[in-house]
Amino acid sequence: MELLGYCRCYSQQPIMVDVAEEMDNPTFKCDTVLSDVHLHCPNKRHLMVRLNAAGQPVFLSYFKLLWNTEVPASEKHVREATTEGENQYRSGNELCDKDRNNLKKEREFNNEVEALLDDDGDLEVVRRPRSASDLEANDLLRDRVYPVILMKGKEDAFEDEEQECTCSDVIKIEHTMATPLEDVGKQVWRAAFLLADYILFKRDTFRCCSVLELGGGTGITSIIMGTVAKRVYCTDVGEDLLSMCEQNVALNKHLTETGRGEVKVKELDWLKDEFCTDPEAPYSWSEDEIADLHDHCTVIMAADVFYDDDLTDALFRTLYRITHNLRNSCTVYLALEKRLNFTLRHMDVTCEAYSHFRNNLYDLENLQDRKMKYTVEPIKPDFCQFLIYERIEQLELWKIIAEQLTQM
Repeated sequence: MELLGYCRCYSQQPIMVDVAEEMDNPTFKCDTVLSDVHLHCPNKRHLMVRLNAAGQPVFLSYFKLLWNTEVPASEKHVREATTEGENQYRSGNELCDKDRNNLKKEREFNNEVEALLDDDGDLEVVRRPRSASDLEANDLLRDRVYPVILMKGKEDAFEDEEQECTCSDVIKIEHTMATPLEDVGKQVWRAAFLLADYILFKRDTFRCCSVLELGGGTGITSIIMGTVAKRVYCTDVGEDLLSMCEQNVALNKHLTETGRGEVKVKELDWLKDEFCTDPEAPYSWSEDEIADLHDHCTVIMAADVFYDDDLTDALFRTLYRITHNLRNSCTVYLALEKRLNFTLRHMDVTCEAYSHFRNNLYDLENLQDRKMKYTVEPIKPDFCQFLIYERIEQLELWKIIAEQLTQM
């Protein structure tokens, strides 16, 4: 079972030292969400570069690309390319995979979520040991994770890491590590890595395409897409988030220049029916950019944006509106992570956000429309893994083919 992690963010004043001291002893609070990506490697160094407009610490992380990966990630050979500290997870992952296979088998297009219960009816949670020695100890608690906060002026701590990697091996991403739910786009999520893996695995499919990303967040998926595509429109809402995304695009210019791609950061609010064209507004669209999108876009993508029912509905309305206005047929790629939660309303373990997502998929595919036909199919996540993260079975990737029945 995978749950959202919660971590309290302490500092309310722009004093960097105080933030670093408090982050050494994280606690947990229900209104703050922490991505599992940032806890994948215990005691990983995180360079804090600034505070954003909301007073949240912004960190700089390096994500290495495993270009020499040629075998499916399901065989776990990718993990052999990780560092010695990350290899300690392998034995635990293999055990956990076996346990998960015994927990449940989902039926195709079935919204039910089955959970393993003990004799008393309590939920049984499979815990992953921290090291091989932990396999023999069933009652050990998970190790506490203490991120090492490096302040500005200590960039030298990354010199060894940077020297080991060539420019084409590393993606640099600014992000936060704990935010309220409304700011989760400022973190890096596993589904974005899954979609990025698929893009790298199917590079020829996306070569020279014009692409639109909805809910781009930190921009990591758009940056990966920019290595092969001709042009990528990375969209989201919120000036602070879009500014961070734009900074990440600039940090990774060396990657997009290699593929001669272009990544443009733009505002796109799913709750509004029109593009923002106000020339005074930052990240607004020009008429030429809107025309370029409608004339040339053949790929739309989104990763880990299905956690709120109202936003899910808004995203599918936006998909429907944009695909109707495109000159050509297009393919939509949606990556997400199913998150199981115990709800008082059902008094059971459910995955309501995922069920709502699947209902929207079903409605879109069965939509009676004389102009468009939508075909939905899952993509099995057994392709090569190019980024270091835990590819859990709750990660899913879906493809929607939006076919034009009548030419505009």
